Amino acid sequence: MKRDDRRQHILDALVRDGAVQLDELAEQFGVSKMTIHRDLDELEGEGLLRKIRGGATIEPGSQFESDFRFRQLQGHDLKERMARAALDWVEPGMTVMVNDGSTASVLGGLLPEKRPLTVITNNDAVMEALKAEPGISVIALGGRYSAKYNAWVGRVTEEALATLRADLAFISTPAAGEGRIYHMDDDITRAKRGMMDAAVRSVLMINHLRFDQSALHVLAGFSEFAAVVTDAEPSGKAREQIEAAGAQLRVAEGG
Repeated sequence: MKRDDRRQHILDALVRDGAVQLDELAEQFGVSKMTIHRDLDELEGEGLLRKIRGGATIEPGSQFESDFRFRQLQGHDLKERMARAALDWVEPGMTVMVNDGSTASVLGGLLPEKRPLTVITNNDAVMEALKAEPGISVIALGGRYSAKYNAWVGRVTEEALATLRADLAFISTPAAGEGRIYHMDDDITRAKRGMMDAAVRSVLMINHLRFDQSALHVLAGFSEFAAVVTDAEPSGKAREQIEAAGAQLRVAEGG
């Protein structure tokens, strides 16, 4: 099997299983472990996976989030449940901010149900979904494009956010713990922070598996959110932290 084909099979396995084992890959492809090590090193260098002992994963770590293209393919039903629950905070006529992320992109696709709206976003998938929708005015935040997050980030994005105001900001996160939420990328953290600062209220969307975790950069406390929307019941510890912060916890139907 050619190198590029082997790498694609590795990526397909990561999407399917979330992790791969070095020994199994070497046996499957009939190559040496060193060859698989090189494949994983190259894919890690491209930000597509995180090497762990004996293999690799696309699960987040304190300094790693998987590529948007992976996240977009995973757990669509769970994300739609969360997005529909979050949609309850939107009313026609609002100005709404939507951040990067695969769950946020699902929410973006549902926003026409609440038209007319003005939607401010740095999420390229949301821009694409809404740009031709009647009754939706899209303000696309410019900046530097990040393929990993399928989002626009950087100084231009942050300066644009400083000149805008919104009724509501939808914020997603890969990690939350000890009463705070986190992100591993500094540019993404600043863009999310800019949206929160520009909005009257913020709603957090988070997979229940991301509670009781941390990442490199602190973004905000639970107390800065009007509501926390998740797909299933969080741990007792996380629930206590959310309630102590005065945020409303909403577990999406079916969770």
